[in-house]
Amino acid sequence: MTAADDTRRGVAADLVAGVSMAGLLLPEAVAYSGIAGLPPQAGVLALFAGLLVYGFIGRSRFAIVSATSSSAAVLGAATLSLAGHDAALRAALAAGLVLATGLAFLAAGAARLGSICSFISKPVLRGFSFGLALVIILKQLPNLTSTHPDAGTAPAFAWQLLAALPQWNWSAMALGLASLVALKLLARLPKLPGALLVIAAGIGAAQALGLGARGVAVVGRIDLALSAPSLPALSQGQWISLAELSLALVLLVFAESYGAIRTMAFKHGDAVDPNRDLFAFGVSNLLSGLIHGLPVGAGFSATAANEAAGATSRKSAWIAGLVVLALVLACLPWIELTPQPVLAAVVIHAVSHTLSLSAFRPYFAWRRDRFVVVAAAVAVVALGVLNGLLAGIAISLAMTLRGLSEPRISQLGRKGGGHDYLNLAHDGVVAVPGVLILRPEAPLFFANVERMLAEMRHRIAENAPRAFVLSLEETPDLDGTTIEALAAFTAEQGAAGRITVLARLKDPVLELLQRAMAGQASTRLEAGSVDDAVSSLV
Repeated sequence: MTAADDTRRGVAADLVAGVSMAGLLLPEAVAYSGIAGLPPQAGVLALFAGLLVYGFIGRSRFAIVSATSSSAAVLGAATLSLAGHDAALRAALAAGLVLATGLAFLAAGAARLGSICSFISKPVLRGFSFGLALVIILKQLPNLTSTHPDAGTAPAFAWQLLAALPQWNWSAMALGLASLVALKLLARLPKLPGALLVIAAGIGAAQALGLGARGVAVVGRIDLALSAPSLPALSQGQWISLAELSLALVLLVFAESYGAIRTMAFKHGDAVDPNRDLFAFGVSNLLSGLIHGLPVGAGFSATAANEAAGATSRKSAWIAGLVVLALVLACLPWIELTPQPVLAAVVIHAVSHTLSLSAFRPYFAWRRDRFVVVAAAVAVVALGVLNGLLAGIAISLAMTLRGLSEPRISQLGRKGGGHDYLNLAHDGVVAVPGVLILRPEAPLFFANVERMLAEMRHRIAENAPRAFVLSLEETPDLDGTTIEALAAFTAEQGAAGRITVLARLKDPVLELLQRAMAGQASTRLEAGSVDDAVSSLV
């Protein structure tokens, strides 16, 4: 097969994938606008911005950058908390938050903070996603029942929904459930635009059966007339509040997006470039904010659907954008007639893949992070989407700091009379007579150094060695607090008549300690192994 044949096959595959994705992306764009509490066009404009910009700048050939359910939910919760039900102010705040998110992405890319998504641990992200799916599905139920609960928290919202049971619109419920079943069945055929087919059938059914007269609401007017890109008129205090919220939104969007990008890259052996993707997300969100769209990211469901549909390059995203544009230009009056229960079914189907207890099973099997994953899910349901996100990030950072600050120290010994030094808990490992060898199992830094040194003093008091070896192989660098504490500690050991050797020192650490401990005759600095340090003592 020639290169030209491969190219033709790739273009054909991208064309099929692009058409298929358009059928999924357009309904979701409109539906996610409702989650954010914004007009339907906000999601459509964001879709164009994300697909266009990422196609030029991004690295992943499968990523579909558009509005996501999680970012739309956070945007809606943030603007509601700042503006209440003032629609005009919410729209201005939403545009400002998307712009601030874009700037934060660009700043992170310029600082090469590609590992920023690591600030949200996988258990927190999975717990948050599970809780968010519950909240989103719950908030879509009024569209299936034609009721209007307005409580802020999920439990109160659910109670109001149940209290309104006598007023439920069973025609809307039947249409929504039928649409959900159809979406589940069509999901088995990934190359078919299932969501678009369901929406077309829903519009036809609503018109044929006269469901409008039975109280089944439709999407309504979608105004896609583009005005000149502009900054929203907000006060300095409002911009500051949005800047703070943008940091949380950046962490969420990038953690979700890069998880999808990395999964596809590993599956197909592609390279990843997180810093380039940070820049791509920054420009995408800046453009989306300027045209008053939603925040955009690479949602896992859309990215996985693009790969499953046979995409081979970023051209599939551009083709999807062109098909969406053609659909909007040709069918906008019909799209405006989409029944709300059908859109609710599209949203529920889109987020249902995260509503699985299998996400929790590994953590209970490993007996690790069980509290974290459950707490993250409960926080979203109990505190709301925005506060739940902030709580999840706080839990993640707190668990990280807790792990780093705990004084986990191993005592080392020689294995079998050789040159290897291992934890004394291993078989065949014995302590070196008169020499206490300790190794912190976390990097020393300002938050844990005093606790670590206190534990070392306790071990020294118990063993009363003539010499002490401290292996700092886990510490790549030192801050000022740690340098001062180490210098005082080694001076203290010297005053007690004990030789101290700091071993396995990285080059930056060695240079720092040579300056900080100059003149301490009882302290030796060793860049080599623990065996070298012990040999120097013997």
